[in-house]
Amino acid sequence: MENYKTFHSPQTINYGRNAFGEVGREAKARGKKAIIVSDKVMNDLEYVSECRDNLLKEGVDSVTYLGVDSEPTDIYVDEALTLFNEENCEIVISLGGGSCIDTAKSIAVLATNDGYIGDYMGMKKMAEVKPIPHIAIPTTAGTGSEVTDAVVIANTTTDVKMMIKQPSFLPEVAIVDPLLTLSSPKQVTAATGIDALSHAVEAYISKRSHPMTDDMALSAMKLIVENITIAYEDGDNLDARENMSLGAMQAGLAFSNASVCLVHGLSRPIGALFHVPHGFSNAMLLPAVLEFSKDYAIKRLADLGRIFIPAAENYSDEQAADVAVASVKSLCLKLNIPNLNGWGIDKTEFESVVSKMSKDALASGSPANNPRVPEQYEMEELYRVCFDYDFSTERTIK
Repeated sequence: MENYKTFHSPQTINYGRNAFGEVGREAKARGKKAIIVSDKVMNDLEYVSECRDNLLKEGVDSVTYLGVDSEPTDIYVDEALTLFNEENCEIVISLGGGSCIDTAKSIAVLATNDGYIGDYMGMKKMAEVKPIPHIAIPTTAGTGSEVTDAVVIANTTTDVKMMIKQPSFLPEVAIVDPLLTLSSPKQVTAATGIDALSHAVEAYISKRSHPMTDDMALSAMKLIVENITIAYEDGDNLDARENMSLGAMQAGLAFSNASVCLVHGLSRPIGALFHVPHGFSNAMLLPAVLEFSKDYAIKRLADLGRIFIPAAENYSDEQAADVAVASVKSLCLKLNIPNLNGWGIDKTEFESVVSKMSKDALASGSPANNPRVPEQYEMEELYRVCFDYDFSTERTIK
């Protein structure tokens, strides 16, 4: 029986203020022409032009794909891959949130391996040829995708969010510059911050956690809990932004190696069918899932409770776990996280696909990592609870 654990990370991580300036040097070492995968917002903020300028200073030519809009789809992957091939690019650079990064990860793999991106779901097909070098540059403190070997791509034919996880999808270089997150609006800061917290928490309570991921997850939870409200209320506070960027990256490293659990399993179908951005759907689900899981993860959630309230050091583990659940609810309330109803999802339409969403969530494999593994009927009930969830209640889900 194997008793060792494996920990994967990018070959190089450039982290800190002004790290963005390293993109030219990193690209020069890997090729002469890059495709920059980004979106209209990043272009309007002139981050794309700054990236191209940094590349030109090092003699690296570039083309841009700005078609990513909200959640990544197989259409974006096909369009960007076509441009990559037509322009004879040698490097992929992603600049933006998790959608841009996941799209770029897919291009890096498909540029050297054949087939449709969905072929790689569930490891039905393995990427056997080394991918194109990918430099990932996040502009939000949330997904941690810059340091993970997983992508989530929507199949526009079946309305399924395809969870794909293989070592080849791991970026070669991550450039994490907190200055790039200063442009994030309040609600994006809130949702991506809770998304990062859910990554850290799920990595910590996952059945596949191990000492390396535990250390990363604990550090990430502390950084996020202590800084998310500050970053939300004062978006120009660079210290808070820096700590959130570090926390999100550590959470990404943790969950990439320990896997996520029930929150992410439930979240992906909501994004696929109702086009709710991943960070928001995770945030909507986290408190209810923690209530559902609490009795099966008392000790681990107690650690989270003591991060939120240091005085809980004197509480029993069960009391401290209650603090964790209550604190996450309170945080979501403070950050104005909506429930599914508040997002504007039609209840009748939602009810009509609850069974499909539950089946798709189970098929993703993530719920099996949860401390309490739900049956399909329990997942259906969780969806219904989350639709009208009240973050201010003391109600416990059993």
